[in-house]
Amino acid sequence: MKVMKFGGTSVGKPERMHQVSQLITKDAEPTIVVLSALSGTTNALVSIGNAMASGDREKAKQEIDKLEAHYQSFIKDLVKTDTSLAKARAIVAEHFEFLNIILRISFSEALSKDILAQGELLSTKLFSVYLEENKIDHVLLPALEFMVIDVHDEPQLAAIRSKLMPLLRQHSGKKLFITQGYICRNSRGEVDNLKRGGSDYTASLVAAAANASVCEIWTDIDGMHNNDPRVVKKTLPVEQLSFEEAAELAYFGAKILHPTCIWPAQQEKVPVKLLNTMQPEAAGTVITQDAGSVGVKAVAAKDGIVSINIKSTRMLLAYGFLRKIFEVFEKYRTPIDMITTSEVAVSVTIDNAGQLAAIVKELEPFGTIEVEDEHTIISVVGNEIAQTNNVLSRLFEALIPVPVRMVSYGGSKHNVSLLVPSAYKTQTLQLLNKGLFGLE
Repeated sequence: MKVMKFGGTSVGKPERMHQVSQLITKDAEPTIVVLSALSGTTNALVSIGNAMASGDREKAKQEIDKLEAHYQSFIKDLVKTDTSLAKARAIVAEHFEFLNIILRISFSEALSKDILAQGELLSTKLFSVYLEENKIDHVLLPALEFMVIDVHDEPQLAAIRSKLMPLLRQHSGKKLFITQGYICRNSRGEVDNLKRGGSDYTASLVAAAANASVCEIWTDIDGMHNNDPRVVKKTLPVEQLSFEEAAELAYFGAKILHPTCIWPAQQEKVPVKLLNTMQPEAAGTVITQDAGSVGVKAVAAKDGIVSINIKSTRMLLAYGFLRKIFEVFEKYRTPIDMITTSEVAVSVTIDNAGQLAAIVKELEPFGTIEVEDEHTIISVVGNEIAQTNNVLSRLFEALIPVPVRMVSYGGSKHNVSLLVPSAYKTQTLQLLNKGLFGLE
């Protein structure tokens, strides 16, 4: 059994769906295919929900009609026969009837989750019609029957496995299963989701639950690159990463892979492959227990960082000082990305400023608080880079023109992280591309 996940751009056009059907039928191995919503759909559904939440039903109706027109156009090029087109039109009508009905009822958080679920439900059902038209035997496996999260909104692998495996056994003679990414049920049995990037998470959880041979993540780029191709001119795909290296890169900004995707696969030692739907012959990137080589592999950047500096002359002799500071962030469920300490100060960074005012207020009794926003964390990731000759000297020589605010080094043998003002992000990535990889 293997798992193949296709993102929104991979199914965003009818011809892309046609191509996906060819990719999933190449192998004789039983396969679970996880699909995202068509590109642009989730953003449109978010906009519909926001309009309803603000009471602007007219705007919500306009957004619904616009999205429905897109799907009506999409299915005309997706399928050929009148029978298949009638089935596709019925599916579109069913889901947009739901969206139009909700215009007449009170908006709620639970309803917003139902709205967001429509994208994946539509993409998988329409893809199923196309497969049926082309006589490709398959089972449409509803994710809402096995993807569950607990009271803390966290998926539990054992619970997912206990629901998924009986469903697969019911169709023991089948080789191809199609299911939805992103969507799930919460502890109350309501429709919910795994947040942005959740389709990657679904694929990894399914692969771990089914003890899959591999989890393939198909996107529009040929694997994890050594730098951000949107920022620097020349980048190269990375052939192999360890789970730890990939987790660091995903967490610190590499957009091709969602940070949550690594953990389930790592638990069950399921290899993850990052592949390109538009260039299926490209080798991509494989992520396994083994790093494959030592040294610097890639650089990633994470924007929207806020630094908080707590200065206190009492810190040196204050037992439990750090614990009390961390408890403030724990209270407001705000993770810390980086931390540095001295005898009189502690500096931390966060990427979620939603509770910043409350956090600062509770930190004020500990000393003087300074807050700076519009920063970026630049992470240099590789295997045993702390022990690799000249990495640190090359890194800091490359960054002489950049005002580095913080450095985190030693906590992980795979990572050196730097905090820089966001205005220097592009320059920093370009300098590191030259200094560490010799690419300009």
